[in-house]
Amino acid sequence: MTGNDPVYLRVVEELRAQIVDGILPPGAPIPSRAQLTQRFRVGETAARHALRVLAAEGLIIGRVGSGHYVREKSVLYPLQRCRNTDHDAPFAADMQAGGRRATWDWRSEPVKAGPEIARRLRIEAADPVIRTRYVFRTDGKPMQLATSYEPVEFGRVHSLPEEGTNGRKSLLARMSAAGVKITDLRESVHTRVPQPTESDLLDLPTGVHVLHVERTHWSGDRPVETSDIVVPGDRFRLVYSVPLPEM
Repeated sequence: MTGNDPVYLRVVEELRAQIVDGILPPGAPIPSRAQLTQRFRVGETAARHALRVLAAEGLIIGRVGSGHYVREKSVLYPLQRCRNTDHDAPFAADMQAGGRRATWDWRSEPVKAGPEIARRLRIEAADPVIRTRYVFRTDGKPMQLATSYEPVEFGRVHSLPEEGTNGRKSLLARMSAAGVKITDLRESVHTRVPQPTESDLLDLPTGVHVLHVERTHWSGDRPVETSDIVVPGDRFRLVYSVPLPEM
């Protein structure tokens, strides 16, 4: 810190260091605002701001009527990005590999592609697509959101199983039935601030970003499905394998 830094940063830096070093372990209570003002000789506004910063960084969590506590460290589940692509539910395979039970709900409906999806599928914005929204859960807890878009020619809503079941056929099976062979899968990954609905569905603490995976399946030089996969950044690590040519 420099002499020109806001006084609340002194509180933030000391508490952050104690959390990172384990002096304040997961679940430990954080001093109240009144205690912080006495300990650091700062005003209540500075103490309040310091707690907000630590909460935004995902280091502490507030409990109504109880105060603030050090957040429990999250278990990072591996999210495999290179796999046998004919698995009906890759997310379920990942969770089952870690000894967890996975379930999911989905809902399909016809919509217009819109500019962004049209660009990704190389169609017109007014063209119809089948949009399917998924919520994946691990041991009953929402852990992944996904929204998939397919040109309507590859399937009709009325031909799909009942909504809310786990019986929907895999992408490869649906495309194969339409005479389409998947030849390539491309992904782009970035982090971002979650949208309010995503925070609600995934029950995200303040300060936690999400990993956004934009995935597109190709048949030759034609994109035939594109999807947006959203997972909490504090619960998953992306795992990739890159095949090397034989020497």
